[in-house]
Amino acid sequence: MMRIGHGFDVHAFGSGDHVMLGGEKIAHSAGLVAHSDGDVVLHALCDALLGAAGLGDIGVHFPDTDATYADADSRVLLRQVVTLLQSHQWQAVNVDITIIAQNPKLAPHTEAMRAHMASDLGIKHQAVNVKATTTERLGYIGREEGIACHAVTLLMAQVGAEA
Repeated sequence: MMRIGHGFDVHAFGSGDHVMLGGEKIAHSAGLVAHSDGDVVLHALCDALLGAAGLGDIGVHFPDTDATYADADSRVLLRQVVTLLQSHQWQAVNVDITIIAQNPKLAPHTEAMRAHMASDLGIKHQAVNVKATTTERLGYIGREEGIACHAVTLLMAQVGAEA
């Protein structure tokens, strides 16, 4: 049994000197406004994984109304999602990430992001794809008001699982 999941996240720019994307700290003239570390990549990925497994979304498991998750490291949240998936006998097969940002330039960081996600998901580096695009200066992203991300994943039921 296999299932596909899709996730989307967006955060506005605010004060700060870096952004966290795919678990990678990237220097930038602004930070992202969020309850946690604002990692839109890992938030979208968590939503894709949870959605594919039929387990709700990131807001259900890590609500922004819970002080426990204030300034949370999104890699920790991703690893908790992986543990939850395993308890329901699901394993990620691959993920495909599209980051939408006018700035900062992300190409120099995509390999490190892939490595972080592959490690946290327990899958091969080649099974994680990360790409970035701009909106050609159109809309809120083009005006550099924030960053968005789409994530797609394929899950496979572990041997002997009843999906």
